[in-house]
Amino acid sequence: MAAAKSTPTDSLSFCLAQLTAAAGEGLGGGKDTATSETPLGRALLALRTRHVKAAGGIERFRARGGLRPLLALLRRAAAAGPAPSQAASSGPAPSPGSAPSSASPATPSPPARLRKTLDLALSILANCCTEGACRAEVRRLGGILPLVTILQCVKTDSIQNRTARALGNLAMEPESCGDIHCAGAVPLLVESLTAFQDSQCRQSVVRALRNLADSPQHRLALAQQGAVRPLAELLAAAPDPALTLALVRALLELSRGCSRACAEQLSLGGGLGPLVGLASHPKRAVREATILILANLCAQGLVRPALGNAGGVEVLLGELRRRRGLNGASPASQQPLVRAVCLLCREAINRARLRDAGGLELLMGLLRDPRASAWHPRVVAALVGFLYDTGALGRLQALGLVPLLAGQLCGEAGDEEEEGREAASWDFPEERTPERAEAGSFRSLQSWLISEGYAAGPGDISPDWSPECCPPPPEPTDLTSPTSLRTPRALRPPGRSPTASAAEEPWGREGPALLLLSRFSQAPDPSGALVTGPALCGLLAYVTGAPGPPSPRALRILARLTCNPACLEAFVRSYGAALLRAWLVLGVAPDDWPALRTRPARRSQHQHRELGEMLLQNLTVQAESPFGVGALTHLLLSGSPEDRVACALTLPFICRKPSLWRRLLLDQGGLRLLLSALTRPAPHPLFLFFAADSLSCLQGLVSPTGSPAVLPAIPLDLDPPSPCLYEPLLGPAPMPAPDLHFLLDSGLRLPAQRAASATASPFFRALLAGSFAEAQMDLVPLRGLSPSAAWPILHHLHGCRGCGAALGPVPPPGQPLLGSEAEEALEAAGRFLLPGLEEELEEAVGRIHLGPQGGPESVGEVFRLGRPRLAAHCARWTLGPGQCPRKRALALVGLVEAAGEEAGPLTEALLAVVMGVESGGKGPNLD
Repeated sequence: MAAAKSTPTDSLSFCLAQLTAAAGEGLGGGKDTATSETPLGRALLALRTRHVKAAGGIERFRARGGLRPLLALLRRAAAAGPAPSQAASSGPAPSPGSAPSSASPATPSPPARLRKTLDLALSILANCCTEGACRAEVRRLGGILPLVTILQCVKTDSIQNRTARALGNLAMEPESCGDIHCAGAVPLLVESLTAFQDSQCRQSVVRALRNLADSPQHRLALAQQGAVRPLAELLAAAPDPALTLALVRALLELSRGCSRACAEQLSLGGGLGPLVGLASHPKRAVREATILILANLCAQGLVRPALGNAGGVEVLLGELRRRRGLNGASPASQQPLVRAVCLLCREAINRARLRDAGGLELLMGLLRDPRASAWHPRVVAALVGFLYDTGALGRLQALGLVPLLAGQLCGEAGDEEEEGREAASWDFPEERTPERAEAGSFRSLQSWLISEGYAAGPGDISPDWSPECCPPPPEPTDLTSPTSLRTPRALRPPGRSPTASAAEEPWGREGPALLLLSRFSQAPDPSGALVTGPALCGLLAYVTGAPGPPSPRALRILARLTCNPACLEAFVRSYGAALLRAWLVLGVAPDDWPALRTRPARRSQHQHRELGEMLLQNLTVQAESPFGVGALTHLLLSGSPEDRVACALTLPFICRKPSLWRRLLLDQGGLRLLLSALTRPAPHPLFLFFAADSLSCLQGLVSPTGSPAVLPAIPLDLDPPSPCLYEPLLGPAPMPAPDLHFLLDSGLRLPAQRAASATASPFFRALLAGSFAEAQMDLVPLRGLSPSAAWPILHHLHGCRGCGAALGPVPPPGQPLLGSEAEEALEAAGRFLLPGLEEELEEAVGRIHLGPQGGPESVGEVFRLGRPRLAAHCARWTLGPGQCPRKRALALVGLVEAAGEEAGPLTEALLAVVMGVESGGKGPNLD
C-alpha cells in the first residue's frame, strides 16, 4: 500500500512560518486571498488538529516561539474593533446585568474569512493554555487584553465560546485571573451568558466565571458585577445536563463565603427552588455540589427564610443524617452541613421545620458524638434559639440535653468560626445595625437576641443580657451569700464604654450552655434534669475550675435549685448535698478520690467554701420546713433501700434541729441503716467518702462541745518507761537467782522466778504451782512462741508494767500486723490469761500504728487483728475531730475492706464512737 502523500502543513516549521507571515502582514492586507489566506488557514488547521494535539505538541509549539505570532495575529484581529475602555478596569463596577454599549449583540458579525481565522487561532490558544508554562507565557506576552477585546467586539457564538474557553484556562493562574478581572472581562462574560443560546458557548462562559472566582475578593467582585443572577436564571430554565453541571459547579465557587450580593442575586434569579430540586439529582456531582451551595447560602440571614420555604431545611437535615450514617464518613464532609443546620436555627420558621423534621434528635446526636467535639459550641449556641419553645425544650430534656450541657461548661473550646452580621436572624431585618466588636459565642447569641426583638441592636446588649433577665429578676431572697460571692467584676469587651452597663457579667464560650441550663432551672420541678450527678458535677466543675471568675448565672442556678422544695428529694437521692459539701466545703472533687489529683493553687477556695455553706443552708431551710420533714421521713421509712441509705447519709448535712435528726437517725434507725450499708456495694463512687464525712458531722451534732472522752485516748507521745523488773534476772550475776527457765521452740532458755510467774495469771498458777508435771520441772517448755513474742510475756510475769517491752514485737507502720510477732504475742497473752498484757500490747499497737507516724492505711491493718479495743481505737482515729477529710475517708475504706462480710464489729465500733459510749456499754436504743 502506497504511503500517504506528504503536504507542506505536515511540517511544524512551515506552519509557524505561515503564522509569522500572517501576523506581520495583518488580516486586512491587500494580498489576494488565494495566495495569503488559504495557506494561513491550512497552517492553522494543521496546528490545531495535528501539531498541538500530538504528544508534547503544546510544549514544542511554545518552545519554537509559536505563541508570539499567534498572539500577534489575535491582536491584529482585535484591532479591527474598538478596544475596551481602560477606565472600565479601574472605575466602579458596572451594575448587575449591565455591559458596555459597544458589546451589544447588534454588532455586525465579522467576515467569514476573519471569523474562520479567529476560530482556529482561538482554539489553538485555548488548547495551549491547558498547560501552565503556556499560561505564564501568554500572560508575559500580554495576551489577555486582546482576548477581552475580541470578547467585546466579535459577537459570534463560536468566537465567544473559544474566547471564554481561553480566558477560563488562563484564569487557572492566580496572576492571570487578576489581570482578567482588571481588563474588564466579567461584564462581557455576563453579557455573553444572556445573549447567546448555544449550550457549548454558555458552558465555556460559565466555566470562565467559575475559574475567575478564585478568591474572596474576586468572588465578591463577580457578585457585585451581576454574575450570579444570570447563572440562577439559567438554572431555573432547566438546561441540558452538561450545562446544569457547569452551572452548579460555578455557583458552588461563587457561594463560598457567601456574600450578601451573591445571596440576593441567587434568590432574585429564582435559583433556590431549582437548587432544592437538584439536591436529589441522580448524578452525584450535581447532587453534592447543590447541597454545598445550599449550605453556603445559610450564611446569609436574608435568604434563610426563603430557603426554608423552598424545602432547604429538610434537604440539609436529610443529607447530614445520611453522611453521619455512612461508615468512614470524614468529619470534614459534615462540617458545612452542621454549620448550615445551626444557622437555620436562627429563624422561627426554620426552627419549626427543623423540629418537625427530626432536627433536634440530629443535633443531640452531634452533642453526644466525641468526634464532633469541635462543633459542640456551635450546636449549643444553635439550641439557644429554642429557649422559649416549650415543646422543643421538653423534647431536648427528654433526649438528655442537660447533662450534655453541663459537660460543655468545662470542655475544650471548639474551632468555632466567627459569624458576620449577615448571618444574624432575618426574623426582624429592619432592626439590623452595624456590627460591633464582639467575639465568640456571644456574637452568635447576640444575633439571635436581636432577631427575637429583645434588643434593637448590639449596642443594647451587655454580655449578661438574656431573655430571662428582661426585666432582670430580683436575686432570690435566700441567697445569703457573703460579699465575696456577689457578682464578680465585669469583663468588658473591647470597644465597650465603661458606663455601658453597670452590672455586666462575664460571658465566655460557656454562656449559651449556662443560658439553657438557667432556663431549665426555672421550671417548677427541674429536679429530674438538673439535680443529677452529671449535671451537678458539670456545674460544680465549672464553678471551681473556671480560669476566671465564674459566671454569676451558674451561682444563681445552684441557688435556685437548692431553694426549690421540689428538688429536695432529688438532692437526697442523688447524694447532691454530700457532693456540694465535699466539692465546695472540703475541696475534694470526684477526680480527687481516691488518688489525690494535683490542682493549681486557687485564691478562691474560701469563696467556694462560703458558696457550699450557703447552698447547704438553703437545703437546711427546705429540710426543716414541714414539707421537708415529711419528705425526709417518707424517704427514710418508705423509700427504696437505696433511698433510705441516701437519706440517712444526707441528714447530718442538712438537719440542724436535734429533735429532727435524733428522731430520724436514732429513734427510727437511720444511723444503723447507714452503718450496715458500709459493707455492701457502694451506690455512689464517693459513697465511703460521703459516709465518713456524714458520721463525723453526726458525731459533732451528738457532742457539739468537743470530742467524746469515753474511750481511752491513745497517747500520741511515749511516756517515760517504768523501771524494768525482769532485767536483773538477765545479767551475769542475776539477783535474785532464777529458779526456773522457760524453753522456747527455738531452743532459747529464758530465766524466770517461779513464785512471781505463778502469781501473774491463773494459767501459770496451775502450771507451775499445781499438780501438773511442770510444777516439779526446772526447765518448762513454752510451745508455739517466738523469742520476740515471749519477751513481753516474761516481762509481764515478773511485774513489768510500761517498761517498753510490749513495743518490741510490734512492726513499724506499713508492715502487716496479721501474722506478725505482735499478733503472736496478743494470742499468747490471751492463751496465758494475761488481760493486762493484752491491753498493754494493744496500746503498743495503737501507739505505733495509730500515732503520728501512722496513716489511713494502718487503720485497716489494726482492725484486722479482730480486737474490740483496737476496733474502737480505729473508729476513734477515723472519726476523730480535726482529722483530714480525705484521710478519714481512706481509713474508712480500710476498715470496710478489713471487716469484709463481718460487719458487726465495725458497726458497733463506729456506733460507739459516734454516740459517745463505751464499746460494749449500754447506749441509747437504736433499733
